Amino acid sequence: MSGMEIERKFLVKDNSYKQQACSSSHIRQGYICSGHGHTVRVRLRDDQAFLTIKGPSKDGGLSRYEFEKAISIDEAEQLFQLCEPGIIDKTRYLIDCGRHTFEVDEFHGDNDGLVMAEVELASPDDPYEKPAFLGQEVTGERRYYNAHLRNHPYCQWEEKC
Repeated sequence: MSGMEIERKFLVKDNSYKQQACSSSHIRQGYICSGHGHTVRVRLRDDQAFLTIKGPSKDGGLSRYEFEKAISIDEAEQLFQLCEPGIIDKTRYLIDCGRHTFEVDEFHGDNDGLVMAEVELASPDDPYEKPAFLGQEVTGERRYYNAHLRNHPYCQWEEKC
């Protein structure tokens, strides 16, 4: 998969998403490199693995170029050896809402207590229904990027959401 990724991110205000979820998966991801808005990420999602390259955010964090390729689990485990310090560990829940699917990430480890939702859109002005569990929008707020959470985990934030 490659192309422009357009998404909005939100904090989650309650756990009602769990009852609405159609599936969940465990994700572990690391960053081979990250800086100046570019990232190269390796991800294990249950029994699948991916290598993802993302460009810098545009439109106030609403969109960015993304290239993703499926790789073997063995390749992913090898690539984890090249990753920068700090692994993101989370459970992802998928919730269908209208024409869209929201991905709710419940973080673990040093980011325990942080729960965020995102929705991918076809265009920046693509209308979408907002489920009741959505809280404050944090699209474009760098501290909520996974690559940033590696080095600045939620447990170290003075002001939490």
